[in-house]
Amino acid sequence: MTMFSSPFPEGNDNAHLGSMTLTDDKGKKLECYIERSFVVEDGQEYCLLLPVDSPVEIFAWQGEDEESEAILIEDDAAIDEIFSNAQAVLSELNLKLKNTAYALTVEGELPPVDESEIFSLEIEDEEETLEPESLQRLAIFYHKQREYAIYTPLDPLLFFARISKNGDPQLLSPEEFHQFQPFLEQHLFNELD
Repeated sequence: MTMFSSPFPEGNDNAHLGSMTLTDDKGKKLECYIERSFVVEDGQEYCLLLPVDSPVEIFAWQGEDEESEAILIEDDAAIDEIFSNAQAVLSELNLKLKNTAYALTVEGELPPVDESEIFSLEIEDEEETLEPESLQRLAIFYHKQREYAIYTPLDPLLFFARISKNGDPQLLSPEEFHQFQPFLEQHLFNELD
C-alpha cells in the first residue's frame, strides 16, 4: 500500500479533479478525490488520491502508566471485534465510522484541533529516517477492560495510483513507489514553484 502525507495545503478543496474509487483485494471500497493527475513519458497516467472521508487509526494501550505503549490495531478480526464500540463513541461526535479499503474512515466534520489531544507517533523505517506523524485524539473507549483510542492524522493521507487501461486506479507496491518517488517529488515541487 502506498500512501503518504500531502505537501499541499489543506485548504485546496477547489483543486479536486474529480473522484475515483479504490478497491482492495477484499472488495472494500474507498471513495477518493483526485488531487493531482499526470502522464509520464510512456503515456502512463498516475494520480494522487485523497480520501473523501477522514482517515482514522485505532490504538490499544499496552503496559502501565509511563511505560505504556500504543499498539496500532490493524488486524481485520481485531477491528471487527471493537468496531461497534468505536462506532458508538464516534457517533457522539456526529461522526460515522466506516470500514473502508486501506484505512478506517469517518464521515462528518472533525472537531477543531486541540493541542492537548495531539499524539506524536514515531515511525520506524529501515532505509530512512521518517518524520513523526502527528495525530489528534477523537475518542477513547474500553473493550474487555482494555483502553482504546481513536486518532485522526493531522496531515492529509494521500494514495498514489497508476491508472489501468480500463480506467481503474491500482496502488503502486512499496517497491514501485520507491522507484517512482524521485519523479513524483520533482513533478510536485515544480507545480509548487
